[in-house]
Amino acid sequence: MSHIHPTAIVHEDAQLGNNVKIGPWCIVGGNVKIGDDSILYSNVVVDGDTEIGENNRIFHSAVLGTEPQDLKYQGDPTRLVIGSNNSIREFVTINRSATLDEPVTVGDGSLLMAYCHVAHNCHIGNGVIIANAVNLAGHVHIGDSVIIGGMTAVHQFVKIGRYAFVGGASGVKKDVPPFTRGEGMPYRVVGLNSVGLQRRGFSTAQIDSVREIYKHFYQSGHNVSDALDAVSELGELTAEQQAFVDFIRAADRGICRARG
Repeated sequence: MSHIHPTAIVHEDAQLGNNVKIGPWCIVGGNVKIGDDSILYSNVVVDGDTEIGENNRIFHSAVLGTEPQDLKYQGDPTRLVIGSNNSIREFVTINRSATLDEPVTVGDGSLLMAYCHVAHNCHIGNGVIIANAVNLAGHVHIGDSVIIGGMTAVHQFVKIGRYAFVGGASGVKKDVPPFTRGEGMPYRVVGLNSVGLQRRGFSTAQIDSVREIYKHFYQSGHNVSDALDAVSELGELTAEQQAFVDFIRAADRGICRARG
């Protein structure tokens, strides 16, 4: 059974799971699905073809699943899919996709703080923390366990690798390799996210293996091509090293460089 405040407007075709709570002045559209134990606190708007998993908390005046802010959008019934156990704070906006082939996705267990914006065709992994007033342009991909500091702007099509730490008030225009930390406008990598990796349970050996591969790209003086050649001579890589190299090989926009 769901609990709907008498001032809320919930379309009769909306699908609500068990123990869903819809607070005052919320609006829920007809193509919306909300999983068990999720809460919309007040003034929340959920529209479009939007699916929300279980045990999510969505706070005052968040707006989810509305049309993308993309002039190329032609009115197609595109999608937004949000996983479970997320906290979406006040005035967050998450648009649905601009294209049918690629829904906007948010994984499980993430925290999106107040005034964040997630644009069309974005993908956010699991366990991500996005601080206040971060703006993600279209087609941005955020890996698992990434932390992004407040007031940061991320350029369209940028990818941020898993376990990266992006400092606040940054402008990110190129891809950010996994396991790294950095800051600035333009964004510069300043080292490994060693403390974050320790807190996430990475062993000393795992962190050391990432540090070894990191040196080839950020401390050797090589360009990316030369660093990839050098890495190819190392023999079998650890899982973390392989993830680092694979990310760089797939970095269509190029990678953020080190602070000069």
